[in-house]
Amino acid sequence: MDGVEERVGGEEREERARASGEGDRVCLVPWAEGDLWLLRRTNAPEMTAHLGGPETEEQLAVRHRRYVELEPGRMYRITLADGGGTVGSIGYWQRTWQGAEVWETGWAVLPEFQGRGLAARAARAAGPHRYLHAFPSVGHAASNAVCRRAGFTLLGQADFEYPKGHRIRSNDWRVDLKRGD
Repeated sequence: MDGVEERVGGEEREERARASGEGDRVCLVPWAEGDLWLLRRTNAPEMTAHLGGPETEEQLAVRHRRYVELEPGRMYRITLADGGGTVGSIGYWQRTWQGAEVWETGWAVLPEFQGRGLAARAARAAGPHRYLHAFPSVGHAASNAVCRRAGFTLLGQADFEYPKGHRIRSNDWRVDLKRGD
């Protein structure tokens, strides 16, 4: 992927896909036991305002365990390829959407790294299903901009419960991984 590398077992592997190539190159590092700190950093009110607010420490521990064990799919830390450190997280997981198996993606970029196109470059990494969907809140301008910049197509809106007990109106963004549109 232009601008994205995946680190596996200490080695870096560049993945090929269409991306802007502008700005910083990012690496995707598979989520590991030691990454709970990143969930804590992204649990701030300003980063969770469109997701129902911050989670408790117990909820974070449960989510961390889910990230470590996620199958099918995978969670990653997003790091700068030049060794500039961790900038956020991104992942994909399988879901049934409108009668088909698709990948869903979600990301969080730390405030000091937002606005640089890092999530857009990382958002094109996914698995073997044809479609990758993102469902940001309709009011979350930054996440909707990530989808546009990463080449997703807006299909419409959908209602979700996320987290449990919190209703959210989301945009349904999709990219065709086979066609690369």
